[in-house]
Amino acid sequence: MTRYAAPSIKTRLVPLLLAMGASMAMSVHAQSLTDLYTAARGYDATFRAAKMQFDATMAKADQAQAAVLPTVGFNTTVSRTSQEVQPLPERAYGTQSGTINASQPLYRPANWAGYEQGKKQVDLAQAQLLQAEQDLIVRVSQAYFDVLASADSLTFVKSQKTAVAEQLASAKRNFEVGTSTITDSREAQAKFDLVVAQELAAENDLRVKSIALNQLVGQQNANPKPLLAPVVLQAVEPADAEQWVVQSQDNHPGIKQLGVALDVATLETTKARAGHMPTLDLTGSYTAVNNNGSSTGAADSRVNVATLGLSLNVPLFAGFAIQNRIKETLALEEKARADLEASKRTVAQGTRTAFFGVQSGQAQVKALEAAEASTQSALDANKLGYQVGVRINIDVLNSQSQLYDTKAKLAKARYDVLVGGLKLRQAAGTLKADDLQPINAQLAK
Repeated sequence: MTRYAAPSIKTRLVPLLLAMGASMAMSVHAQSLTDLYTAARGYDATFRAAKMQFDATMAKADQAQAAVLPTVGFNTTVSRTSQEVQPLPERAYGTQSGTINASQPLYRPANWAGYEQGKKQVDLAQAQLLQAEQDLIVRVSQAYFDVLASADSLTFVKSQKTAVAEQLASAKRNFEVGTSTITDSREAQAKFDLVVAQELAAENDLRVKSIALNQLVGQQNANPKPLLAPVVLQAVEPADAEQWVVQSQDNHPGIKQLGVALDVATLETTKARAGHMPTLDLTGSYTAVNNNGSSTGAADSRVNVATLGLSLNVPLFAGFAIQNRIKETLALEEKARADLEASKRTVAQGTRTAFFGVQSGQAQVKALEAAEASTQSALDANKLGYQVGVRINIDVLNSQSQLYDTKAKLAKARYDVLVGGLKLRQAAGTLKADDLQPINAQLAK
């Protein structure tokens, strides 16, 4: 069996002082939640793609206006003719002409329905961008607190390792003087080896979580600020799940997008029905022709022609294409209505789930805070019992493990409540960047 030598005070203090110095140096460059969110807005590819989609959709909305505005075109023609009639000499003459054509729709129901559809694209673009922004807020917050939770776990594991090492050294000393059995030493050694394995796993988990945060915000060494102690979690306001559901039905960007889709489908039916209706356009043209001679003479001439008129088109029969198109659009309209209703139900369910999740998380935090105090008392009692001989070494080791496990779970539960509050606002559709400020205020300065 490998013997374990208890570390001296100097051996234990030097790494601790170095770690404290490194921690203080890192805290100088630590970033708050809003700092990293701002960085992610300019770096995250998903959010940048959403912004480009917003610009494209806005431009597409402006395109729909062209169908109700006048169109103007210009064309010109230049020709040169060479004529030879025997026995007369060869003659050449030319023609230059230019025409301006203009048209203004006066009555085109389909065009106006298309124009209204284009204006709906503005609402769609805004809802899509809002959804992308809310998603980015939650992703950054989740990654931020994942790193903090992983760092806390590693800290607790290291603390447990130190405590187990001291207990192992004590068990070995007691065995050497004959006041304890070899079983205590072996149990402490097994516990120490297990904690070392847990430390390696915690270090790797922190490394992975840090890489994920770095990739999200576009920084090499993102260093989140920890929460200030004591941590005070705010109660959920309003405290009624149904009030959150009402907000979600009015504000959720997913519902807004499907509401726009229903409006567009309804206008598509209007366009289809317009296939039975006549169209009326105001048309006008102006043509100027300049002749440098002609086939019958050498005299120059100029002709100017202006035309103004109305163009009426009355559909009579299109092979039942219009009737079947109307059937298609009506079915798609009902589908859009059903999709909207399904989305409302899904959002309502998700909002209730998020609300009760936050409430449950807050209750878990209170329970774990009580458990932390209880496990600390139990550890103190076991240490005292071990010293007086009424407890064995494994009792102390188990109490230590339970205490640090409770601390890690408590820290994770607090982070889950903070992120859960943001997810609740996302489910209700009210999440915005300002909602990060209350959390930011609870971070270390």
